[in-house]
Amino acid sequence: MPTNGLHQVLKIQFGLLNDTDRYLTAESFGFKVNASAPSLKRKQTWVLEPDPGQGAAVLFRSSHLGRYLSAEEDGRVACEAERPGRDCRFLVLPQPDGRWALQSEPHGRFFGGTEDRLSCFATAVSPAELWTVHLAIHPQAHLLSVSRRRYVHLCPQEDEMAADSNAPWGVDALVTLVFQSRRYCLRSCDSRYLRSDGRLVPEPEARARYTLEFKAGKLAFKDCDGRYLAPVGPTGTLRAGRSTRPGKDELFDLEESHPQVVLLAANRRYVSVRQGVNVSANQDEELDHETFLMQIDRETKKCTFYACIGGYWALVTHGGIQATATQVSASTMFEVEWRGRRVALKAHNGRYVCMKKNGQLAATSDFVGPDEEFVLKLINRPLLVLRGLDGFVSQRRGSSQLDANRSAYDVFHLSFSDGAYHIRGRGGGFWHTGSHGSVCSDGERPEDFLFEFRERGRLAIRARSGKYLRGGASGLLRADGDVPAGFALWEY
Repeated sequence: MPTNGLHQVLKIQFGLLNDTDRYLTAESFGFKVNASAPSLKRKQTWVLEPDPGQGAAVLFRSSHLGRYLSAEEDGRVACEAERPGRDCRFLVLPQPDGRWALQSEPHGRFFGGTEDRLSCFATAVSPAELWTVHLAIHPQAHLLSVSRRRYVHLCPQEDEMAADSNAPWGVDALVTLVFQSRRYCLRSCDSRYLRSDGRLVPEPEARARYTLEFKAGKLAFKDCDGRYLAPVGPTGTLRAGRSTRPGKDELFDLEESHPQVVLLAANRRYVSVRQGVNVSANQDEELDHETFLMQIDRETKKCTFYACIGGYWALVTHGGIQATATQVSASTMFEVEWRGRRVALKAHNGRYVCMKKNGQLAATSDFVGPDEEFVLKLINRPLLVLRGLDGFVSQRRGSSQLDANRSAYDVFHLSFSDGAYHIRGRGGGFWHTGSHGSVCSDGERPEDFLFEFRERGRLAIRARSGKYLRGGASGLLRADGDVPAGFALWEY
């Protein structure tokens, strides 16, 4: 595959949670730090950077301020340094329970405390000096083995996960990181959890929970026995090996998971490249050749469609569409018009893509009719995690209502129905809209929701009322948005 932005390693951002379940916060006023926040938002998000001196120390940079955490000799801490100095260097000391102790490298003291009483003056580690790492990125991604340069995917026949795929193609390559009891689980696309012996189990048991460790921007997963996940053997089966220190074999990259879609034309056939480079609606089943990676340009909001044969859809002579382009250009960009349960695609020549009588696609139409409309189905999100501007979507404890401002997320189940989607919550109930636009997760029957992929990595969800789902000041998820922007866009 060409790069062209298809394989993009996610920048690891995280929060640090103390012993009283409060997050380390960098304040703009006075560049002070405290541990008072009950949820993970912008001010609580940090980036780990290596020490420029190539030593064992690391730097903690506030992603909100762009400044560095520092500790002076007298124990005073702040987040004021625009450039990292000597007092900004910390050693990360992982503890047996998976938490971190942070030690000032130049002064040898430990960082901790509660509320606004934080200092770096402790001579020994107590519970007040222990921090839990909570990832601040969207938890659904592709996992790439650094040593093998192969992607992890579910192997249903062998009942395992293995790092043996050249490309993260299809639903099997989706991995969901689940935060459980201050550790992380790896959840496969069929809702099972990877245990350290390589088996997939239905529940996140103790041996299916891992401590995250960072090394040079890469991730390592340490099990409860202190061993690390690694691809093992010729098939790359993922399980805990013998190593008690993370080397190259135990390191992974997290890569952004772009939407993968299939398109159904008016002839009830799937759009495909099975018979060559011509993009045609001529197949009765949806397999790899009928799956396309859909990527949205950040500036123009137009889409590209990448095929498994190694090319982007491109506008060619006489309006034809072929999957031959190896680079993104104006001819590979398509504007998507959202038309309820259907979509229309407008090519660079200003004309709509239509299905010709022989099934081939061509951008030759000036108007949208049945032959210009397609059903677009998202196939690589059977499990759905939504994050908005204020936080993740999660069911309120003791209620069927959904919050849109949580630092912990629920994993919802997604199913497709003729251009619409049904969403099921943790108790098996369906999402539905109630009075005054409230959204609940206890429906006995499914309600149709329309997905519109409006920006890169973000979608809008439209309820049957025609309103968009959005967060807001109340913290509740509501179907009262008029435009698909701002609080009505969701990372997925």
